[in-house]
Amino acid sequence: MRRSEYLTEKRDFHKLTASLLMEEDVKFCRLSDSARHVASQLTKFNFGSLPVVDDKGMLLGLISEFDLLDVLIKSRDLKDIRAEEIMSREVKFVREDTPVDEIIRLLEADHLIRVPVVRDGKLVGIVARRDILFGYIKSTAEYWP
Repeated sequence: MRRSEYLTEKRDFHKLTASLLMEEDVKFCRLSDSARHVASQLTKFNFGSLPVVDDKGMLLGLISEFDLLDVLIKSRDLKDIRAEEIMSREVKFVREDTPVDEIIRLLEADHLIRVPVVRDGKLVGIVARRDILFGYIKSTAEYWP
């Protein structure tokens, strides 16, 4: 659930932050999960990437569809590969207080669809391009139901 879904009054869109825009119910995987499990999660939830966290929820990496496709093109079986073997360890992220304009610039500059949100290194949310558009629509609506 996004906090922006609960906005009940017009707001200045440019004052929105990651904490208002982010999806809090984040799907993730663990270091020991198989690449097959990651692929099943991506297809089940229609995501393009999945964060990798440790037992304390600390963001360790990210696995994208490209990472999985790379395994397949090398004729390796996804069930034999662990998340820690293929994850990207240098992950772009934002904090809860990151302004929407900064998030947009990051998404554009790095050609990202979504970006993890962290608090003290712990994964607390994800902001996708669609979440930003939803936040704009919701924060600038003329009439409230």
